[in-house]
Amino acid sequence: MTRIIINEVGMRDGLQSLHSTMPTRDKQRWIDAAYAAGVRHMEVASFVPARLLPQMADAADVVAHALTYPDLIVTVLAPNLRGAENALASGAQRIIAPISVSAAHSLANVRRTPLEMVEEFARMCELRNQSGRPVQMIAGMSVAFGCTRQGHVPLSDLCELTRHVLETGCDAVSLGDTTGYATPGQVGETIDAVRAIAGDKLQAAHFHDTRGLALANSLVAVQHGIRELDSSLGGLGGCPFAPGASGNAVTEDLVFMLQSMSFETGIDLGRLIASREVLEAALPEEPLYGHIASAGLPKNFDAISQRR
Repeated sequence: MTRIIINEVGMRDGLQSLHSTMPTRDKQRWIDAAYAAGVRHMEVASFVPARLLPQMADAADVVAHALTYPDLIVTVLAPNLRGAENALASGAQRIIAPISVSAAHSLANVRRTPLEMVEEFARMCELRNQSGRPVQMIAGMSVAFGCTRQGHVPLSDLCELTRHVLETGCDAVSLGDTTGYATPGQVGETIDAVRAIAGDKLQAAHFHDTRGLALANSLVAVQHGIRELDSSLGGLGGCPFAPGASGNAVTEDLVFMLQSMSFETGIDLGRLIASREVLEAALPEEPLYGHIASAGLPKNFDAISQRR
């Protein structure tokens, strides 16, 4: 069975756009519940100034708790060199940097042009090298499929920026549908084009469900060789600097789809659905999404998920 890595990004991307701030202890409970359900990859925090994202003020404490699980791969986001310094100090095993293909989004998100952000990412990679720590540096290609500020994002721009990103010595590339603009046909074409440049370094994809296509886009990505997908429990998420971008692919629905097609995720879907209770208690005013949590697992699920 082909294994697909599910990277739970709710603790970072899911919480960063909310008006309310989840208490640290509840974030830790979320990590505990996700781990108990079999999730082994989590993006748990963002190292940004607390004045900009107070939801991430406890990043170091959240990372420390995640690292109490020795087989959990802990990812954090860092938008600049200072963030990377703090991320390295926290002990996180992977650092993803947001590198926007759209100049308009890049200036709003990190106050740098795309090429300036690539230069900053190169400094971040060099800092990692100097640290001597085996931390994976990931280039997160934001708004790779379209931008609410710029509109159309030419595939040629993405390919050209990817070439520059690879010169930084990064370990992996992830394609981000930050604004939920991607369509299934576009996803396949984009992955094939970027893979021709990045080869095996193109490893992951990140889809938002703004227009109801996150699952379809995720499936096309898998069919085109992507083996790691980002998602968020209950579909929480969005980008503060991408107007109109709503939540991420719903982790529960994504796992259901993949397992029903006999892909291996290592996740206990029943326990994953039950873990929504943590969010319901900690964020009572926030809507949670997901069809499987609402409808329940079909009675034939075990049969179809074990089909060869």
